[in-house]
Order: sequence, then structure tokens, then C-alpha cells
Amino acid sequence: MESKIKKIAWIGGHYFDQSMAGLGFEVRHLAMETPRAMGWADVVREAGWVPDLALYADRSLPPPLVGLEEFPCLTAFYCIDSHIHAWYPMYAQGFDLCLASLRDHLERFRLRLGPDQVLWLPPAPTDDCRPAQTDKDWDLVFVGKVDPVTTPERFAFLNEMKKRLPGLMVRQGDFRGLFPRARLVLNIAERGDLNFRVFEALACGSCLLTPKIGHGQDDLFRDGEHLFTYPAGDAEALSELVHRLLAEPKLIRRVAAAGNRAVDAAHRFRHRAEALAGFLGGQDAAGLVRARLDQARDIRDKFLRLVFLHWAEEFGDSDLGRAYLKAARP
Repeated sequence: MESKIKKIAWIGGHYFDQSMAGLGFEVRHLAMETPRAMGWADVVREAGWVPDLALYADRSLPPPLVGLEEFPCLTAFYCIDSHIHAWYPMYAQGFDLCLASLRDHLERFRLRLGPDQVLWLPPAPTDDCRPAQTDKDWDLVFVGKVDPVTTPERFAFLNEMKKRLPGLMVRQGDFRGLFPRARLVLNIAERGDLNFRVFEALACGSCLLTPKIGHGQDDLFRDGEHLFTYPAGDAEALSELVHRLLAEPKLIRRVAAAGNRAVDAAHRFRHRAEALAGFLGGQDAAGLVRARLDQARDIRDKFLRLVFLHWAEEFGDSDLGRAYLKAARP
């Protein structure tokens, strides 16, 4: 079925919006850096035209769209952080389609949405994540925020690892300039998610050590061929793996190169755009919109009401709080 979707209002994070434009879609990006409650009129005004698709690309913010159950065009939620926000599956029921990055969470979104309305769309690196030739200054590096309050598991695990591997470097900043300086790159999935760091490290040509998790990681990359896995939270097993690999520099280089080839072959933004375009092309957009509009009141009462009431209470007597309270009403 040829997609009738031509104009996309891409709300929130950029991700692969430009790759969609490269496929011939007209894409207008509507930025969202702080909490907002956008209605249909806001979307049309900021886009500058009436879109065929309003897509919210996850910014890990409170609900960005209100009245979405009554939007007259096709709607989609590109959901990244379902491992953090328990309300996401309920909110997603107000959309026509959901693109979920965590495969093991797909069933959570199949409440009102049918199996054909929910697509597994794993993370992908930005196009500027590429191998860089530089000296290897460190044996092992972790790049990311480490805080005992906001990332307690990561904080504790890295402290434990430093006892075993004094040469472990922990850095913050642009990973694209830091990953290439290490023989091995460490990933920690604090909440068990298949995170962007997996794809970013491989795209940078790094030899990655990442926890063994679900969410389709083993189907995308093979342990010992594209990357190396360790039991999540097992500092002793990780230490043994690091010592073994550092003694085999040729293996490190071979696996790093294979991981990079795997990303280039199937896990760039262009691949995600092609998957979304194909997904859209297989939908009866008019039928989905019509069905949602017919069920709008039930969708609001059954799925969206509690979400909006929660955020109305969270923001209290403010413009945003009042917007959420209005959205929750019959």
C-alpha cells in the first residue's frame, strides 16, 4: 500500500527527521526543550500547514500533546524511554501508531493499539558517529553522567570496578572524541534498556563491552563477533573479560571493525527512516484516524484521563497544570 503521508509535523527530538526528509517527505521540526501542552491548533500554526502525520519523538518530558485523541490527522509516538516512564503505554493509546525502541515492551503498548500499529524501532547513532584514528590512551573508558542520586546503580558499579581496574577512565563530554581513545568502551544499562550508547560506540569503531540484556540486542549483534557482553552488575565477570581482551589486541580490533560494519549495514538513521516509511505505507491512515475519532471519548476516559490528572496535580495552579486538567475532562 503506497503511503499517502507526505507532510510530517515532527515534534520533539530530531532523531532521524532529516533522513525522512531525504526519502521525500516534507518534514517540519517543532522543537520541544521544556514542558508544553500543544493542541491541534498549536501544531498547525507552528508547522505552517496541516500535516498528514503528527509524530511526537520522545523528549522524556510530561505529555506534550493534549486533545490528541481528536487530532484529525494520523498520529504517532516514537517512544524511547518506556523503561523510565511507566505512564507512556497509557499515553500511547491516544495515538494511532507507536514506534517503541525497547522490544520487550511492545506488549505494554498493545492495549487499544493492535499488533500492526506498534513497531519495534531500535536506537541508531547520529550520522557523525564515525571511526576516528587516534592514539589509544586508555584501556577502558566509560563516558556518561555518574551521580549517586540520579544514577545510583551506575555510581556503585563503577566504584566497584575501579577497585578491580584502577585504569578505568570515567569521563563526561563528547563521546565521539573520547571513545576512540580507549581500547575498550564500557556501557552500563542502569535500567536494563537497549540504549543509544550501544549503537554510538559501535558506530565510532570501538570495541564495546555491554551488559547482556533483552530487547533484541542478541538478534542485532552477536556476542564475541560484534561486541562483548557481561552479566549485568557482575563486576568480577567484567573484570575477567577486560583482562582477557587486553591480552588479545587483534581480537579487539577485529570485533570493533565487525561491530562498525554491522551498524553501517543496518543501524543508521537512514535504516530507521526506511523502516518507518515502510510502516506508514502499510497503514490505512484514514481508517485509523476515523476509528480513533469514533472512540475519542472512550480513549480519553480509559487511557488518557489518569495521565493528565497526574500531571495536572504535578503542575498545580499554573498554565500547564490547567491545560492538563482541561484535557482530562469529558
